[in-house]
Amino acid sequence: MTSKGKTRRMVSVGLCAAAVAAVLAAPAQAAQQRSGNAAGGDAAGRDAAGGDAAGSKGPSWSLKNTGADVRFRGLAAVSRKVAWVAGSKGTVLRTADGGRSWRNVSPPGAGELEFRDVEAFDSRRAVVLAIGEGEASRVFRTDDGGASWTESFRNTDPKAFYDCLTFFDSRHGLAMSDPVDGAYRILSTGDGGKSWKVLPNAGMPAALPGEAAFAASGQCLVSSGPKDVWLATGGGATARVLHSADRGLNWTVAESTIPAGDPARGVFALAFRDRAHGIAVGGDYRGDQASPLAGAVSSDGGRNWQQSKTPPPAYRSGVAWLPHSRSGALAVGPTGTDLTLDGGRSWRTVDTGSFDTVDCTPDFGCWASGEKGRVARLEF
Repeated sequence: MTSKGKTRRMVSVGLCAAAVAAVLAAPAQAAQQRSGNAAGGDAAGRDAAGGDAAGSKGPSWSLKNTGADVRFRGLAAVSRKVAWVAGSKGTVLRTADGGRSWRNVSPPGAGELEFRDVEAFDSRRAVVLAIGEGEASRVFRTDDGGASWTESFRNTDPKAFYDCLTFFDSRHGLAMSDPVDGAYRILSTGDGGKSWKVLPNAGMPAALPGEAAFAASGQCLVSSGPKDVWLATGGGATARVLHSADRGLNWTVAESTIPAGDPARGVFALAFRDRAHGIAVGGDYRGDQASPLAGAVSSDGGRNWQQSKTPPPAYRSGVAWLPHSRSGALAVGPTGTDLTLDGGRSWRTVDTGSFDTVDCTPDFGCWASGEKGRVARLEF
C-alpha cells in the first residue's frame, strides 16, 4: 500500500472511531436531558429490541433470533458477520451472516457440559471451554466450523476447576483453573488448542484464602499482544489482578479497588486495549446486593488500579474496548449496558437489556450475549 493510501486508511479509521464515540454518547446525553425534564422517566433507555428511550438516533443493540433458550456466557466476535457463542447444555452456535441465521454446531454428547468461554480465530476454527470440577472441565477444538470437534483436554484433577481461556495468536493460548494446592493453575497450548500442558507454578503468587476466578463471561483471563496476560480474582479478602509478561510463567499481583471479601464479589472481567491500559468491572453478582464500586482502571499494565470516578451503577460481568478507540468501552451485566468515553473513569447507562459478556472486532462488529438465548449486535 502506498503512503498516501495508508494515510487515507488511517484518517478513515480515525473518523469512524470518532463517529462511533459521538453517536454512542448521543442517546445517553439525550436521556439525561429527558430525565431532567420529566421526573420519573426512564433515562437508561428501553431494551435492546426497542432502541433508546430518548428517541434519539444512535447505535443500539439489535437482538438476533438464535432459536435457543440457554445462557450464552461465552462469546467470540470474529467480525460484523461472524460470531460464535457458547453456553449451557453444551450449546455452541455460529453465525456467518451477521446474526440473520445461526447454526447449532454443538459438540456431540456435550449436553451435560457448561460452556463458559469460546475463542475463535475465524469462521471455521474455534476452541471452547467447559467448566466444572474434575472431568467436567474440558476443552474442545474445531477446524471445520463446528461440523466436527476434538476433545483436546479433560481435567483429571478433582481439585481443579477451569474458568477461562485466552489466546495471544492463533497458536499460543492459556487456560486457567481456580487455585489448586494454594496457587492458580495454568494450562498452555502452542498449537492452537490441539494439545495442552500444565505450566510450572513456581512463578505464581499464593492465592488468598477463599480466592477464585469467576466463569461469568470468559473474561477472567485476557491477553494483549504476544506475551501479556491478566487474571481477575474475587472471593478473597481483596479482589486482585495478576499479570504475566511471559505467557503465564511468572506473575505479579496487584489489589484492585473493586470490593471482595465474599464469594459473590470481586473482579469479574478485564479488558486491555494494549499492554498498559486496562479496565476492570465486577461487583456482587447477587441481584439483591448493591455494587457501588463496580469499575476500576489501570494505565500501567495492571500494577496499580484506580477506582472509577463514576462507576457502573450495578454489577457488570463483561467489558470490551470499542474498536479503534483510546477511550471508549462498553460494560454489560444483567441490568444493562454502560458506556465510557474516558477510558473507564466514568460510565453512563445506555441500555437496560440483560447481557453477560461483550466483544468487539476491528470492523466495528460489537456483539453481546447472555441469558435466554439473547445475542445482539450493535447497529449504527
